[in-house]
Amino acid sequence: MGIKSNIIDFMEEKLYKPMLKEELAIQFGIEGPEIREFYRILEEMENEGIIIQTKNGRYALVSKLNLIVGKLEGNQKGFAFLIPDDREREDIFIPAEATNGAMHGDRVIVQLTNTGISSKKDEGEVIRILSRANNTLVGTYEDSKNFGFVIPDDSRIAYDIFIPKEHINGAKTNQKVVVEITRWPEKRRNPEGKIVEILGNIGEKGVDILSLIKQFKLPEDFPDKVKKEARKIEKTISQEEIERRVDLRRLNTFTIDGPDAKDFDDAVSIEKIGDNYRLGVHIADVSHYVKENSALDKEALRRGNSIYLIDRVIPMLPEELSNGICSLKPNEDRLTLSVFMDIDNKGNVIRHEIVESVINSKARLIYDDVSDLLENNDDTAFKGMEEIVRDLKIMEELCHILKEKRDRRGSIDFDFPEARIILDENGKPIEIVKEERRIANRMIEEFMLVCNETVAEEMYWAEVPFLYRIHEEPDEEKIEALNKILSNFGYLIKGSQEIHPKELQKITKEIKGKKEEVLINTIILRSLKKARYSSSHDIHFGLAAKYYAHFTSPIRRYPDLQIHRIIKKFNKGQLTPKEIAKLNNILPKVAEQTSATERMAEEAEREVDDLKITEYMTERIGNVYEGMVSSLTPYGMYVQLENTVEGLVHFENMIDDYYIFDEEKYYIIGEVTKKIYRLGDIVKVRVLDTDLINRTIDFMLEP
Repeated sequence: MGIKSNIIDFMEEKLYKPMLKEELAIQFGIEGPEIREFYRILEEMENEGIIIQTKNGRYALVSKLNLIVGKLEGNQKGFAFLIPDDREREDIFIPAEATNGAMHGDRVIVQLTNTGISSKKDEGEVIRILSRANNTLVGTYEDSKNFGFVIPDDSRIAYDIFIPKEHINGAKTNQKVVVEITRWPEKRRNPEGKIVEILGNIGEKGVDILSLIKQFKLPEDFPDKVKKEARKIEKTISQEEIERRVDLRRLNTFTIDGPDAKDFDDAVSIEKIGDNYRLGVHIADVSHYVKENSALDKEALRRGNSIYLIDRVIPMLPEELSNGICSLKPNEDRLTLSVFMDIDNKGNVIRHEIVESVINSKARLIYDDVSDLLENNDDTAFKGMEEIVRDLKIMEELCHILKEKRDRRGSIDFDFPEARIILDENGKPIEIVKEERRIANRMIEEFMLVCNETVAEEMYWAEVPFLYRIHEEPDEEKIEALNKILSNFGYLIKGSQEIHPKELQKITKEIKGKKEEVLINTIILRSLKKARYSSSHDIHFGLAAKYYAHFTSPIRRYPDLQIHRIIKKFNKGQLTPKEIAKLNNILPKVAEQTSATERMAEEAEREVDDLKITEYMTERIGNVYEGMVSSLTPYGMYVQLENTVEGLVHFENMIDDYYIFDEEKYYIIGEVTKKIYRLGDIVKVRVLDTDLINRTIDFMLEP
């Protein structure tokens, strides 16, 4: 047991009273040169929010003093919410006057000031800032006579940043800049800063997305040490390495991806054996090249995943690997980890094996070409590829079998149309296209799902440390609120206390093809918890799966790379007690880090999309569209257009009456006319205004 655990155990004792650090050192028998290290550990525990130093210099456990540690989520109006580290706790409301200089993203300790009654949240006050999230901010510079100020792009930062004259550093009004905070906010005093980088003028090509990259502090270039390691990696595979592996180069393997993809991390193969199918899923063996604790590995873990923005990719691994030796390019030998699954005609995996292999992909296929073949019998893109065409048709059979099996157990299939934003050569959005999930996309999805489940189940029963992809059961309150909304459409979820995914699946099937399909799917999805990585096993609620992990994308996701290493060591009998102890120590940290980087990537991708969608609609102010009421709020209703663009019809712009939101009946009603608007209603709207800074679109109802 480590010294930190001993300190926690000691402070948890009933008779413990807060002590000075000197008293604690005596208690633990710490003397001489060891004292400095002991004090450093106390400081570290304080920074982690485990213990707190009181005003008289004595130490106590934060949990014993009924204090709550977490991350602050700001609001442009000044108030904030504490998102507690303890996932069981509700968010805590922090009034503007109680933030005490803390800003959005800061890690803080909060003292409860008012315990919530009925539907109101608990309230609290920030009493300690453990760490700052925003040493630098991105915003728009505004000049004044003797000073300047920066308006942050992130609206959750409630302060403008004051810039003294000597720290303006050449910035001009309406330029996007990066500002470094030199003095944190205090009561009635804004933070101060200095301009450290000028990104360019508003409207200049690429400045908008670059500003978001800087705002989210996304990694841009790779460190020199990482680049050096990447350059040293051999571009060919030795004969010795091939002989050590299962040679699958004659097997009919191929990749299926989007037209712009370059990082091909999965290939597939199929054989029909009697009534059964032998599905092969062959995944790039990134772990062969990215060695544990190397500079490449540490940088990959720091990034956690690749980030896909509209006009660029921020990769997890340097191009030499992601688009080079790890990418399963056609007609080139590549190292892989292959999972062979014998699947019966009911979709059950009756046998499987995981082997280190070498493949030579026979073709690089594109989703739409494969879909055209399977849906429309259009073989234009498959001349001279008879074997591949034969295998694709067998794969389609298996895809339907696997999908039916998932359906039987209750897996929820959210069939969301995705919006693809098309930019011109100047980065200006010129079209927003709604893309459907076609058979080729569904086929690869089914194969990756069954592979991920098979791998996760084997490692679970092997009782070795592992990294799972979990999706916990939804909160009872969220399901009750969901039921209230669904009742307006005539749907009902049974058994809200212990809900089975089959109940939600039933609703997604009932709404298939109806006008409210996308809307209700969105509402259901928002009612569920977010999937995350965990070193402890749990179910995947949405998939109705007992075992699930991410195995199939190690070029772009670190958890996949991590479990490849575990599987290879397990297969070789190298999981010694020492290795198991090491994994038990690092896997919770990997789970936390990669869950956090995934959330950040999703937020950044969404912000870039929202920015370009708002820019697109800015050019269309005054245009009239038909849309569906997609959300109701106390201040207005959101309307979603056919191309997935969503805008707000604010009550103040509904000029024919005074409208209010009836939360109980879940509709909007006019006080005089009694006119009612419900979720799913089809309305005509005119684009009234847009706000590029806050990425919002305002609509007005048309008669």
